[in-house]
Amino acid sequence: MAKIILSTHQKGGVGKSTLTFNLAANLRTNAKVCIVDMDSQGSLLNIRELSEVPIFSSNDLNNVINSDYDFIFIDTPPYLSDNLEQLCNLSDIIIIPTKAGILDLLAIKSTIQIIKESNNQDKAIIVFNMVKPNTTLTEEIKNQLVDYDIKVSRKMLSDLVAFSRSVVLNGVEENANAQRQIDNLTKEILTIVAK
Repeated sequence: MAKIILSTHQKGGVGKSTLTFNLAANLRTNAKVCIVDMDSQGSLLNIRELSEVPIFSSNDLNNVINSDYDFIFIDTPPYLSDNLEQLCNLSDIIIIPTKAGILDLLAIKSTIQIIKESNNQDKAIIVFNMVKPNTTLTEEIKNQLVDYDIKVSRKMLSDLVAFSRSVVLNGVEENANAQRQIDNLTKEILTIVAK
């Protein structure tokens, strides 16, 4: 039975699709992985010809779930869709990528509310993405997140060009810093999924 890893946040621009792609790409040599792009904009679908990770549209979700993949990554649109609660129920882990910004903190509230209403808060983890170096804002935002009672990853991804380029290079192997960061986050995600 495949482990389903959902990536969701109602705010666009938090690097959700890129993070989803990099986690899947990082597992592709050791496991059978794929991505289902639920976003009607089809950001990841647009690169499927270049990708070493199979990328499917939302129409293929049921077929993919019933196939022999080890991990299925689901990328959701940057708005609260009607099927988010259903996707939360289906998932083994729910990743909520966020930037360390005030607007991102405000926007995350409604995403967390849906996750809690579907009684899936124990599966959820907030991941700081596109973190700017040498700033105290990340710690300030992290302290604010305590009120939401959702696990926050200790692993953060920096705002590196390597992550932006990764979708056409099939990963970040050429950048040691980016690879180390995605490796650390992948290990944390796999540990949670294995529980």
